Amino acid sequence: MSLKLILIWILVSSASAYADLQQHRSDGVQRRPAPGPGSVPQPDYLQGDEDEDLIKPKKLVNPVKASRSHQELHRELMSSCKRGGGAVEMKPELQRVLESRKRDQLIRNRKQEEETHRKISPLEAELQKRHQKLDELDRQQQKEQEDTLKAPEFIKVKENLRRTSFQKEEKEV
Repeated sequence: MSLKLILIWILVSSASAYADLQQHRSDGVQRRPAPGPGSVPQPDYLQGDEDEDLIKPKKLVNPVKASRSHQELHRELMSSCKRGGGAVEMKPELQRVLESRKRDQLIRNRKQEEETHRKISPLEAELQKRHQKLDELDRQQQKEQEDTLKAPEFIKVKENLRRTSFQKEEKEV
C-alpha cells in the first residue's frame, strides 16, 4: 500500500513542478535593462535560472584521470593504503619491471617446452635423433679440419706422403 502512495506522490509532485514551470514561462521573461555606455555587460551564464534554454558550460574531462591505467593505479594505491602500507613496494620501478619481464619469459619458455614435448610423434623423434647424429658428425669433421690447420707444416707433409704412398699401393694391387 505504501508503494502506491509513493508512486502517487511522485506523479503529483512532477505534475505540479511542470505546471509551475509552464506558469513561469507564460508570465513572461523579465528582460534585463540595456547596459549603460560605461558598464561592462555580465556573461549570460552568471544570471542563474533566467535562461534555462541556454547550454551551460561543463567542466572538461581530464584524459589522464579518465584513462584505464590511471584508474587501476589509483585503485591499487587506495587498497595498499587501506592495508596499512605507506608505499606500494620498496623496490625501484625498474627492478620490478625487469623481474616481471623475466617471470613472463620463464612462463613462455615453459609453455614452449610443454608444447614441444606434447607434439613429438615417433617419426619426429627418429628424425631428431638422425639430425643430432649428423650434427655431431659435422662437428667432428670441423674439429679435425681445425686440428689439421693448426698442426705444424712437417706433420701436414708427412700425412700427404702417407696418402700418396697408400694410393700407389692400391694401384699396384
